[in-house]
Amino acid sequence: MKTNLLPHRAINQIEIIKVKDNLSFAYTDDVSVEEPLEIRVSYHEGGQLEFKNISVTMRTPGNDEELAAGFLFTEGIISGKQQIKNIYFSEACAKNKENIIIVELTEGFIPDLMKTERNFYTTSSCGVCGKGSIESIRTVSAFQHHKKGNTTVTLETLYQLSGKLQAFQNNFSATGGIHASGLFDAEGNLLALREDVGRHNALDKLIGHALSADMLPLHDKMLVLSGRASFELIQKAVMAGISTVAAIGAPSSLAVDLAKEFDITLVGFLRDNRLNIYHSGSHFNIENLL
Repeated sequence: MKTNLLPHRAINQIEIIKVKDNLSFAYTDDVSVEEPLEIRVSYHEGGQLEFKNISVTMRTPGNDEELAAGFLFTEGIISGKQQIKNIYFSEACAKNKENIIIVELTEGFIPDLMKTERNFYTTSSCGVCGKGSIESIRTVSAFQHHKKGNTTVTLETLYQLSGKLQAFQNNFSATGGIHASGLFDAEGNLLALREDVGRHNALDKLIGHALSADMLPLHDKMLVLSGRASFELIQKAVMAGISTVAAIGAPSSLAVDLAKEFDITLVGFLRDNRLNIYHSGSHFNIENLL
């Protein structure tokens, strides 16, 4: 998979007036950059080169190739990195070229773009509604029939994950306004982390990285989310073969339903030496738990 991408800045500095008690003073503040990214695919069909707009998502610039690849994979449009020939920014619009990314698919592969038409979702803020969507995920998940090994984690390791995630969130430390998705092994070692203003974008970037690095499926890895666990985040975990998801925030009811359906261990409110187990998957064990 080739890429030909431009560097981006994830943080901007702006001049503000800071107020504390009854005093005010000038201050230079760091804010997270938020810009739209239009994801397009190009492919050959009937002897012609086709371009299709897939999605527009509000994201923090950076790791855009991983975001695009991860999005196409978690939406079921591609099933592996071998179906991607190249990823590049559009040159057609010089003014906005850094916000239009094109995924060129390999010759002979024609994507099923019907999967983007509300089968999951196509904007940055809205998720699918209704439990019928769970069955849609079952039809496109590449790893649903893969055999999972058992993963054992100590309670102490779990308790440390939220602190480790925050310690490596460089952009959050600077701005206080950005989400992260981190991938850990059973010993609590951080394998990869991605940040974005959109929580689902951060996870798509992380899964795009795993896809490019031939790490999928991620059955024996733990996904840690900096915020809440929503339906779309668990859906993306299913697509990547992730068996354990731990969120610092709360899960939604539909996220719990999806975790149960696909036997994913789902942990919420992971902070301050406490956690809630919303579903305990059959392949996950916690040591030292009374």
